[in-house]
Amino acid sequence: MSKHYANAHWKGNLPNGKGKYTLKTSGYQGHLTFPSRFEDNKEASSPEELIGAAHASCFSMAFAHALSQAGYKPEKIETDAEVTLAKAGDSFTITEILLKTTGKVSDIEKLKFEEIAGNAKENCPVSKALKGINIKLEANLD
Repeated sequence: MSKHYANAHWKGNLPNGKGKYTLKTSGYQGHLTFPSRFEDNKEASSPEELIGAAHASCFSMAFAHALSQAGYKPEKIETDAEVTLAKAGDSFTITEILLKTTGKVSDIEKLKFEEIAGNAKENCPVSKALKGINIKLEANLD
């Protein structure tokens, strides 16, 4: 079993406060604000952006592994994640995640590439953790 650790600290009320997070293994730190989360102000990060980074990373690793297991040699997998946060009633919820991936893989047909990508999307641990969210995938060969 592998465990991973992060810490978050928030100071003040929601609209005017500020926060930071630390990824404990690497020591990487980032900042959080209300506008960066709810108003598309990109001066700081957001929990949804962190979820997107985790999902894109997990998917890319799972996809590269699945391609290798199927006998292909992936040279490069690059994945962007677009996480949508929307108002639902009196609160907010993540309504959708769109994974856009591009891969450079020799000797693979587009349909096989898309099939393996779809399986990786369904089976990466972060996708499994986010099962209640509509996860879409666009997969393109480089």
